[in-house]
This record gives sequence, structure tokens and C-alpha cells, in this order.
Amino acid sequence: MGATAARVRFRDSGGEAIHSDLAFVSPAALAAGLPWRTFRWHHGQAHFSGWYWAATMRRHVVYESRLELARLLLADFEPSVAAIAAQPFYLTASVNGKERNHVPDFLLLDGDGVVSVVNVKPADRLADPKVAEALGWAGAVFADRGWRHEIWTGAPAVQLSNVRFLAAYRDPARLDPALVAAVDDALVGAVRLGEIERAWPQRSGEARAVALHLLWRGVVQTDLSVPLSADMMLERAA
Repeated sequence: MGATAARVRFRDSGGEAIHSDLAFVSPAALAAGLPWRTFRWHHGQAHFSGWYWAATMRRHVVYESRLELARLLLADFEPSVAAIAAQPFYLTASVNGKERNHVPDFLLLDGDGVVSVVNVKPADRLADPKVAEALGWAGAVFADRGWRHEIWTGAPAVQLSNVRFLAAYRDPARLDPALVAAVDDALVGAVRLGEIERAWPQRSGEARAVALHLLWRGVVQTDLSVPLSADMMLERAA
């Protein structure tokens, strides 16, 4: 792509604009900052913006479309993701002699320090030469920095529906810690969700919520390619 002189501007946690060379900027600082741009609502707009409370960050994260919300849900569900930032920075670079700029949708950090920059696009938009070119030069810049660049277009409907359902159980503050510990201890080998409910007949609803919370956290796992049910098997995650 011939990209040079890549620089970023981002807002720290206090809202102050910080300027840096992309080569030296701290991913942790980007993840801790505020969104570079904020969304606006207006009558008749074609997309849906909002704030999602992310268990990973213990705070709200912005999204600008339902497709972005879907990717945000999956990031929050992924145990390896340690930090999520939306609209994390404003990138500028000289590409083949032309000044270009770009604001990615998300920045993800995992527990091993791997950085992923995520751009969310409907699949049919990728055929647009302008979109493809913009994502291409940005991806080349991120690769030079040693970061992954993900272009995300969606997930299987059943998987996404399951994760959306499990998100209702993401906040540990809503659960009894003693029951969480008890259900956790009971999850030995492969156990059906219905068995967990029957083990606490006076608190079956709470026991179900705890099991689903442990599934959200990645303590246990199940087949998310089929709809969740009382017959689903829960097994300790490897």
C-alpha cells in the first residue's frame, strides 16, 4: 500500500486528545480511553446507535449499528478478550502520496497482549471498491504495527441468538456468590442444565441463572450452534 507516517489521535479517560505515532502508541492507553467520536440520533436514521454494558470492561461501550452490537456481544462473551474499546482512535497516514484517515470500529486486547482492530461491515458492502480500498490500506498499516485486522460481516444466527440470550446473565453482581460457588463445584464431567435445576429444587431458577452465568464466563461450555435448552450439556472448558 505504500503507507507511511501513520499517526493516531485518541481521547484519554479524561477526554483529552492525545497525539502519537502509531508505532509507539500504547494499546492499553487506547483501550482505556473514550470513543474518538460520539454518535447522534436523528429522525429517520437508517442505523441504530446505543450503549452496551460490557462485563469485560465493567462499563458501557458505544456501538453505531446493530451489526456492531452483535460483534460487541461476541467480544464481551469471548473469555480471551481482556479489553474492548469502541471508536478507539483516529488514524492518519500517507498512502501512495495521498493523505488518508480512518476510525476503526473496535480495538480488542487479549490476555496475552495480542491487539485486534475490528471493522464491522455488511457483507454486501465489501464489493464496493472504495470500501475495499479503505479497509485494505488500513489493514496494511495495522499489520506493519503487528496488530491483527479483522473485517467482520456477521455470525451464524443461532450462535448469535444464544450469546444474546446469555448476555442477560453476564453481571455477577446479580447472583448469590455462595450459590455460584456451589453450582461451580457441582459441574463435574458433562451435566445437563436440567440436572443443575433439579439439584436445587427450591432455587431452580437461581441455579439455572448461575449455570448460564458460568457459561457466559467460559467456565463451562456447550454447543452454541444449536438452540439452548434444559437438555444442553455443560462441560468444563479446557
